[in-house]
Amino acid sequence: MLSGTRIDEPQLVRAPVRAGRTLRLGAIAVAVALVLADSSVVVLALPDVLGTFGGSIAHVAWVLVAFNLVLAVVAVPAALLSRRVGARRVITIGLGLLGVASAGCAVAGSIDVLIASRCLQAVGAAAVAAAALELFTEVLRDERRAARMWTASGAAGAALGPGIGGVLAQLFSWRAVFVIQVPIAAVLILGVVGIGATAVLRTPVERPRMAPNIALGLLSAALTAALFLLVLMLVDGWRMSPVTAALTVSVMPVVALGSARLVARAGSHRVRAAAGCILVGGGLASLGELPRGTPVWTVLPQAAIGLGLALALSSLTEAALENRSPEAVHGAWTLAARHAGVVLGLLVLTPVFSSDLTTQTAAAQESGSSIVLNANLPLGAKLALGDALTRQVQRTPDHVPDLSAAFRTQLPTATQRPAFRRVESALNGQVRRAGTAAFARAFGIAALIALSALAPVSIVRRRERRGVTA
Repeated sequence: MLSGTRIDEPQLVRAPVRAGRTLRLGAIAVAVALVLADSSVVVLALPDVLGTFGGSIAHVAWVLVAFNLVLAVVAVPAALLSRRVGARRVITIGLGLLGVASAGCAVAGSIDVLIASRCLQAVGAAAVAAAALELFTEVLRDERRAARMWTASGAAGAALGPGIGGVLAQLFSWRAVFVIQVPIAAVLILGVVGIGATAVLRTPVERPRMAPNIALGLLSAALTAALFLLVLMLVDGWRMSPVTAALTVSVMPVVALGSARLVARAGSHRVRAAAGCILVGGGLASLGELPRGTPVWTVLPQAAIGLGLALALSSLTEAALENRSPEAVHGAWTLAARHAGVVLGLLVLTPVFSSDLTTQTAAAQESGSSIVLNANLPLGAKLALGDALTRQVQRTPDHVPDLSAAFRTQLPTATQRPAFRRVESALNGQVRRAGTAAFARAFGIAALIALSALAPVSIVRRRERRGVTA
């Protein structure tokens, strides 16, 4: 018989149960974050992809478009399948498919193979994200908490994706973005397998709420400018390294994640949705009117977008899921709406900024010619430099050129070097201004798209007051 300190046996039993529950929730959360990070993780790596395969920005943008389009199409069927065969089985298959497709992306020998592998990735991602909400509910035994954790996990992944991808692309290569996902998917499969089998559901499926889903789609289309165009402006327009650009765009996810709990109590979710749309629209409009091409000027607009994202994403998802059964299927509808919005944003905004980029580059080239002709240099040096600059611009016809390469081919004398430095500084300033102006109209259009989401949000509010579901 033992004597001394009494051991509370129920506490000993509950401790490993709580730890196991936390691990299971963590595995599901990481899985959701991983698959939704994939929608944006290659943004900062796109210039590297462009350098590997060539082509145009519009063509390479299909690395993003294809993934989001397939995910939008497959999300709801994947949720319905998880009800028939069980969520654990669907999420396990989805993670396996994601790992195989990621390996295919990593070894792709052409842009077309990369895009095809991204489509396969998206099928796995849709299966994981759709089944995860049901698994969250199974572990938490609370649909509202499950929806919040599912939404927060996805938002964190989508927001952090570009930064993580940029760091991997610069430290290794764009292929590392996909290589690292293979072992992560394998580890997550082991974590998910430990979750008890979920029941196969046969309850009727209610129709989705259209108004909040439309608002989510429009807001996601607008946010494409923040996650895609801002990154391209920093890397392609301002010639920043992927790591520096990743640090610059970290403002949005930091603000979004840091304010998520605070804004959850800031009035009804419909009021939060309206405030979020206005903040996102204002932030995007501000990015289109930057006074100069300096990263510090992007901080406040990014903070507004991050806060708007925290307000609108959670509230619109709540509005779409509220009193709707089964929740997992309606969660898939929100997923489909958001990624369809991303596709819309990319298809609308990419041609706009591509066209403006061509126009601004031509204008910058004219100004550059004037700068070279007026430089305090011998005529022969001016002609040689002008020829080198023209060749450099022709090598990159549809994005902002890196003029430093042209200057490296020159051999100025000691007395000519100060003039060469002044010309290079003036030309780089001109190119940066052109790179900023090329994105202004696209940011303005994205701001209008964000504000247009106020229309479906107002419909939800009016119908709520009348006691009618929207």
